[in-house]
Amino acid sequence: MVKWLRENVVASGILAVLRIYLGYSWLTAGLHKLTGGFDASGYLKGAIANPAKGPDGALVYGWYVSFLKGFALPNVDIFNTIVPLGEFLVGLGLILGCMTTAAMFFGLLMNFSFFLAGTVSHIPTDLFIGAIILFAGLNAGKFGLDRWIVPFIRKTVFKRNNAIEQNV
Repeated sequence: MVKWLRENVVASGILAVLRIYLGYSWLTAGLHKLTGGFDASGYLKGAIANPAKGPDGALVYGWYVSFLKGFALPNVDIFNTIVPLGEFLVGLGLILGCMTTAAMFFGLLMNFSFFLAGTVSHIPTDLFIGAIILFAGLNAGKFGLDRWIVPFIRKTVFKRNNAIEQNV
């Protein structure tokens, strides 16, 4: 199954459909935030006031609530920039199949951040699809710009690094 997911052309096609679907979701969410006067302070205050709790009523992710309270809320201007821009760029990367693995990694990172804050929505589905795309690696972007970008990066960056190591 792993070999099929990472190497098969049919799997590449299925992965392309999944990443474009997920990419559209990320791109439109980011675009709405970029053009709609997004402010994360209300969301952060809500996540702090109503954190995720277990069946016994205890905080499940107390460390994350501390992070939101101690860092995120006081620096909300940073999050007002990186959340919409990050969502937009993750979506663009997934739709174009450009740096697919990196885009999916950062998409999953944001999804987990929202999940830890207590938001459920469609996140479990996105996490599942995203994990499949991330696990598939380069094959997920085979029908996209990764077909040309990844070999170029490997050729130029790694060739340069090898030359530097040989001169040391």
